[in-house]
Amino acid sequence: MALDAETLGQLLDTLESFVRERLVPLEAEVAEQDRMPPAVIDEMKTMGLFGMTIPESYGGLGLNTEEECRAVRVLGYTSPAFRSVIGTNNGIGSQGIVMDGTEEQKRRYLPGMASGAIIGSFALTEPDAGSDSGAVRTSARRDGDWFVLNGTKRYITNAPSAHLFTVFARTNPDESGSRGVSAFLVDADTPGITLGRPYRKMGQQGAHVCDVVFEDCRVPASAMLGGPARLNRGFETAMKTLDRGRLHISALAVGCANRLIEESLRFAMERKQFGQPIAQFQLVQAMLADSRAEAYAAECMVMDAARRRDAGEAVSTLASCSKLFATEMVGRVADRAVQIHGGAGYMDEYPVSRFFRDVRLFRIYEGTSQIQQTIIARNMIRDA
Repeated sequence: MALDAETLGQLLDTLESFVRERLVPLEAEVAEQDRMPPAVIDEMKTMGLFGMTIPESYGGLGLNTEEECRAVRVLGYTSPAFRSVIGTNNGIGSQGIVMDGTEEQKRRYLPGMASGAIIGSFALTEPDAGSDSGAVRTSARRDGDWFVLNGTKRYITNAPSAHLFTVFARTNPDESGSRGVSAFLVDADTPGITLGRPYRKMGQQGAHVCDVVFEDCRVPASAMLGGPARLNRGFETAMKTLDRGRLHISALAVGCANRLIEESLRFAMERKQFGQPIAQFQLVQAMLADSRAEAYAAECMVMDAARRRDAGEAVSTLASCSKLFATEMVGRVADRAVQIHGGAGYMDEYPVSRFFRDVRLFRIYEGTSQIQQTIIARNMIRDA
């Protein structure tokens, strides 16, 4: 464990109090205004939440995978938009630098990301490159000691507030698929970058997403993530970050499921029909029981895979299994929660309607459920 048991316990207790006492009361306001209060972001910075997974030597908390999953599970109790604020800094935005960045890049960016002074954003998806991430068309043309970037990135989380983009661009136009693509660390104020209008989304109001357009955007060769040795190897870095990222999302799904179950149980015990609480009806009990059992199963999967990763095992298949099961699970739990609430569950007065919309995204990003199925089966066939 990166932290001793007492210190980790204190962190989780503090985080739980912050979530329940500070964030939960703000959920409706954030959803209605589609805006994250600056004071909340400042509190997250003070608590060190932007740098939970960044090594202590660069100003972070240095949580290992299991510890991160336990913290994210606590954060999952509230609206996922709050987690989204810190998600990229702890995940795909920072871990590529941690794993493959040069020492200069680590010292330049990681302390700022750990403190929250630098907000990271991961620019991979394009209009024609989603699940087929190897279809990247954004180009990075060499021009002496510079690269010139041209292309459009789509649905980029945190882009409106980002200070740093990790951009994937094709450096070898003669290579197809994932080969020939490199990653670049591009400061958001670099000339040639424009942002599209933030998208209106089904859920997760307060977390902002927009397109990022690169037009003759010149970056120094030193901006290539990992330096010259990582030329045309950007996807190797991306794939290494995904195992941890998928476990992160899986833990978040478990946390959301726990909140939905708690809301459903409370409502079922209070709501009366036919002269008794609806919690006394066996068909309602079945929905509650199925939700509890599935959430427990997902939690066991996530924590087992996290511990195995921390022990040095290859967990690509297990991470995909966890992500597939946990995100599909929370969708079912959310649907049951709305059903248990009846007509009330369709009204925004109750949080289950918001969570129903919010958790739908989990089955899409960090690789869709169908991509997870493909990875699992492909790995099974390869290992056989």
